[in-house]
Amino acid sequence: MPHGNQLTGAEAMVRMLQACGVRHLFGLCGDTTLPLYDALARLDHGITHFLTRDERHAAYMADGYARVTGRPGVCEGPSGGGATYILPGLVEANESSVPVLAITTDVATTSAGRYPLTELDQTALFRPLTKWNAALDTPARLPAAMRQAFRAMTTGRPGAVHLSLPFDTQKAPVDAAEIWAEPRHRSFPAEPAGPDPDAIAAAVDLLSRAKRAVAICGGGPVIAGAFEPLARLARALDLPVATTVSGQGAIAETDPLAVGVVGSNGGVPATRAVVDAADLVLFVGCRAGSVTTERWRSPAPGVPVIHIDSDPMVIGASYRTEVAIRADARLALQALADAAEARGDLPAQGGAARAAAAWQGKLAAFAPLAGSTERPIRPEAVIAELQDTLDDDAVIVADPGTPCPYFSAHYRWPRAGRQFITNRAHGALGYALAAAMGAQVGRPGARVIAAMGDGSFNFCCGEFETLVRYDLPVVSLVFSNATFGWIKAGQDAGFGQRFYNVDFGRTDHAAVARAFGLKAWTVEDPADLRRSIREALDHGGPALIDVIAQPLHEAAAPVSEWVA
Repeated sequence: MPHGNQLTGAEAMVRMLQACGVRHLFGLCGDTTLPLYDALARLDHGITHFLTRDERHAAYMADGYARVTGRPGVCEGPSGGGATYILPGLVEANESSVPVLAITTDVATTSAGRYPLTELDQTALFRPLTKWNAALDTPARLPAAMRQAFRAMTTGRPGAVHLSLPFDTQKAPVDAAEIWAEPRHRSFPAEPAGPDPDAIAAAVDLLSRAKRAVAICGGGPVIAGAFEPLARLARALDLPVATTVSGQGAIAETDPLAVGVVGSNGGVPATRAVVDAADLVLFVGCRAGSVTTERWRSPAPGVPVIHIDSDPMVIGASYRTEVAIRADARLALQALADAAEARGDLPAQGGAARAAAAWQGKLAAFAPLAGSTERPIRPEAVIAELQDTLDDDAVIVADPGTPCPYFSAHYRWPRAGRQFITNRAHGALGYALAAAMGAQVGRPGARVIAAMGDGSFNFCCGEFETLVRYDLPVVSLVFSNATFGWIKAGQDAGFGQRFYNVDFGRTDHAAVARAFGLKAWTVEDPADLRRSIREALDHGGPALIDVIAQPLHEAAAPVSEWVA
């Protein structure tokens, strides 16, 4: 217990979370966590703790929460298995530039090396997979380490961090005078870096010589909130703007200059043609990785490139770069837009016409499939019904596999901003439900949809109990086709249709959901889709729609290559 101006380590942790502006905490109890939970129970702190059913999903919830709020997500778990289970969520967040803090409690430092139950070298485990990581073996270091964690998470390229909190540290005294935090690190990106004026001038000069330039935006502009300066630059140059899967929302796809998603996952021939015809490519907050560039073939090597990124290691990693602008995407685009508007004589890039041609080509292929009455239901029909039914502020969280390419290619986002979330760094199945729950907590007034395949369903179905317990009105939509569809499509396309160990038994997902307490529907006829979606939305509580859907290897999926 605290004496005078001292707190226990557990109490100090709670007070530091409070000082850092944390309002929600996702995690799972364990024996090494008892002092921390006791402090959370006793103190008046204003933090809502969500008890999850496993630590991996606690991290995914923190990830989804951070993406929609612009504030770091925080998760916690116990030692041993808790630390190993929470790790996948941190890996995804770190590689996706999403600030997530994981606090894993640990065995007492006095028992280290004596084979206590759940002993694990946590700092060694997390070190290569997080942006920053420390063990709070010295109680006096706790407040400063928390400030360092939030500074590391939110500055530069945002990322995930980890703190190990030993049992004896939780009970040891900490000076209450050390409990303070930097307000600027409560949101991200914090302390953004501006661009080099010479690099901006060089970029404008290069744009002045282009005739068919295109911008390709990754997740950077969305994270930075660069929507207004991106739109200004596009209008100043009549510049077409394409996005990666993670970059959706950088520009409203109803904007005349929006091309939509490019690349092997969600791109289509009509959008690919815009990139292939470009005589200059402006990458913005984009790693130009294998999926976005169709294994570095689109754009073709040799096309002049301007690359904006907050991470200097990204620039030039895949393409020779004429102009490198290491800066926050919002500040860099503001400077470019200012310079372009000041010049006034820059040539128009024909963006509106090129974007319109891309959408015409895409919609011509999509419309007949979306209107199909075939069974199993075509995924395009699901996308079309959701597009017609959901409000503009809806948030859709999509797992890899069937949902990701269809939403990326065909759901036309009506406004700029974070409306779409998917785990593009490592693509683990089972992400969407938990991330949607975190998004719902962070944006309670929005309608949130968790889209998954039935492979993903079995990775996450335990969290339906959590969904019901907190009465979160997330609507889950399962594309049910009884196979690991992406892999089966790869076997179909590249391995002579030798289908091996990719199919599994069909589950009645609606029945499983009802057993957890959700309202649920099974849809086999496309004519029933709209009614079921409307009823699920009107229900106002946790709901699930099980769609008996066409498998990917039989579908016209917007995927050019199954192994990227």
